[in-house]
Amino acid sequence: MRMLKTYLFALLTLIAGFAQADQARDYQLAAGDTIHITVFQNPDLMLDTRVSEGGTITYPLIGAIQIGGLTIGSAEQKIAQALDHGGFVKGPQVNIALVQNIGNQVSVLGYVNRPGSYPLLTFNARLSQLLATAGGVMVAPVAGSNKIILSGTRDGKPFQREIDVASIYLENRAPDDVVLSGGDTIFVPKAPMFYIYGQVNRPGQYGLERNMTVMQALASGGGPTVRGTESRLRLNRRGADGKVVRISPELSDVMEPDDVLYVNESFF
Repeated sequence: MRMLKTYLFALLTLIAGFAQADQARDYQLAAGDTIHITVFQNPDLMLDTRVSEGGTITYPLIGAIQIGGLTIGSAEQKIAQALDHGGFVKGPQVNIALVQNIGNQVSVLGYVNRPGSYPLLTFNARLSQLLATAGGVMVAPVAGSNKIILSGTRDGKPFQREIDVASIYLENRAPDDVVLSGGDTIFVPKAPMFYIYGQVNRPGQYGLERNMTVMQALASGGGPTVRGTESRLRLNRRGADGKVVRISPELSDVMEPDDVLYVNESFF
């Protein structure tokens, strides 16, 4: 039994290694990346180089060659074809190892658990994957918003989009889980808040959850005190013109960001 477990562990490790190797070959080379190139049985063609700002490298025998934007596997094929077609090496086996990936970085900022810069290890890395890599959206001590801001460049033009990450799964909006590009920035703002005061057990500010009702907001504050009442609530809400409007809400009404709920004292 022990030998069988050892065999299975070794097999799973080997499979994981193959999966990681395949993922590395899908990495899209970008300006600033440092690579190590070897050609089987041709040690003179070994090269350590950096991809230029224009996406090119200078390789022995074939000169300047454009590899920026190509996956590692495609770049290997392109160099091999150039060596073969030039008559320098017959059927070359080219291998490219990524030494340092600088070009394909995405910055994750704001209310995430591990903000920082992260490499795009595959050419089709998506928003949800990078958020997971950054430890996900914070929930404590201060919560991050489900609505994040993605900015970068697309087709040479500035790009910015607000994306509701929760709706990707709650509402099956898979197209919102967009493919990222090198240089993108993911910003997670602070979650919207609401405020509650008056005759309530725990007055203060609280995170506003999706579709939260007045009743749920009241429960977040611990409910009315023995002197408070649910029947004469007051809600202060800022309108589009910036002016504050006072509302007498129903318990089933939906709260909005920055609402201020006041719990009146009971007459009895």
